[in-house]
Amino acid sequence: MEKFEDKVRITGIGISEVGRRLMRDPVELAIDACMSAMADAGLERGDIDGLSAHPGPQTADGYSGAGVSAVEEILRVQPKWFNSSHETPGHTGAFVAAALAVAAGLCRHALVFRCTWETTAPALARDPRYNVGQSAPGRAVSGEIQSWRIPFGAYSAGNWIGMAATRHFHLYGTKREHLGAIALNARRNAALNPNAIYRDPLTMDDYLNARMISTPFGLYDCDTPCDGAVAVIVSHRDAAKDTRRPDPLRLEAAGTQVTERWSWDQGVLDHEVMLAGPAKSLWERTDLKPKDVDVAELYDGFTFNCLSWIEALGFCKRGEGGPFVEGGTRIARDGELPLNTHGGQLSGGRLQGFSFLHEACIQLWGEGGARQVPNRPQVACVSSGGGTPGGALLLARP
Repeated sequence: MEKFEDKVRITGIGISEVGRRLMRDPVELAIDACMSAMADAGLERGDIDGLSAHPGPQTADGYSGAGVSAVEEILRVQPKWFNSSHETPGHTGAFVAAALAVAAGLCRHALVFRCTWETTAPALARDPRYNVGQSAPGRAVSGEIQSWRIPFGAYSAGNWIGMAATRHFHLYGTKREHLGAIALNARRNAALNPNAIYRDPLTMDDYLNARMISTPFGLYDCDTPCDGAVAVIVSHRDAAKDTRRPDPLRLEAAGTQVTERWSWDQGVLDHEVMLAGPAKSLWERTDLKPKDVDVAELYDGFTFNCLSWIEALGFCKRGEGGPFVEGGTRIARDGELPLNTHGGQLSGGRLQGFSFLHEACIQLWGEGGARQVPNRPQVACVSSGGGTPGGALLLARP
C-alpha cells in the first residue's frame, strides 16, 4: 500500500511559555511557538506555504487562543493551503490534515499549531477592568444532548467519563490505586520538565485523600488548565533535505477511523469512546506492533482516558489496564512502556493534545534531558482526544 505518511517528515517543533494565568495575549503565545518551530527547522517565513490549526479562531472561554487567520496576519506567510477545524481525529487531526496536504503537493512546509489560554481567559472575565460585573442572562439549555445532561448535573466531561470509569471498575476490578499509578507517574516525569505546571512530589496518600471531583475521579485524576502553545512543522520528504535537522522524523502511521457511536454516552460504556477506531486503523497502516513502541505519549485529560488508550492500542488486553499500570513499574521512564515522559496533561498542563506530539519528537531526537528515556527510542506512539473524537499517530526515527 502506498502511504501518504511515507512522503512527509517532521522537521521542527516549538513551544511557548507555559503557565497558569500568564495574562499574555494568546496570539503572542502562538507566534512564539511558531517562530520557535521555524527556527528549529531552519526555515524562514517565506518557506512556510501551509498553515493548519486546531480548533479554529480564538474563543472567549480560552479553549482556542489563536486560529489560522491571526497567525497568518502577523507572520504574513501567504499559505498555498490552510486548514482549521474542530471535528477532526483528535486534536492532532490538524497535523494529519497538514501531512495529507504536503503529501498531495498542495504545500511543501506546513506549520501546524495549537494554542490555549484556559486560565487567563476566565481571569479576565472576572476582572472588573474587563467586565462590567453584569451576569449573563439565563437561557434555555439547547443542543444535541445537553438538554438531557444538564438537568441531572452532568455538565462536565468528568461526569460522563467518570461513568465509563465506574463501569470499568465494576467489570474488571479496576481500582483507584490503578488510576493513581498513572497520576503519580505523570508527576514524577513532570518534576524533570521545566515547562510543567506541577512539579512537587505526589504520593499515593495525597492522591487518594484529595477532594472528590466526580466519582471515581479525585482532584489528581483531572488534567491542569493552562496557557501555552505548541507548533510542529511538517515538510515534504524531498523538501526536508533543506532543513536544519539531519534526522527529520518519519510519520509511520496515522489512525483516524470511527467505529463507535460518536456520542459520549450512547455507545460502549466501559472505556473512553472513540478510541477503538483510531487504534484499529493505526495498526492496519504499519507492519509495526505494540511491542515495537519505545515510548508512549497518550492523552490523559483524565487518568482513565490514558488507561483506555493503553488498552485500545493493544499494550495490554481490554480490561487489564489496571494490573498493567499497577505500581507504576511498567510505565516508568525505564520501564516496559515509558508513559507521558513530560508529565502529560495531568501535571504538565493541558495543551490540548499537542504536548504529546511535541514530547514524542523530543524523545525521538534524544533531547529530553533529565527526563530522556534510556537507550534513545526509535518508535513513539501518540494519541489525542479525550472523548469525541480521537486520533493516534506512530512516529519513528529515520
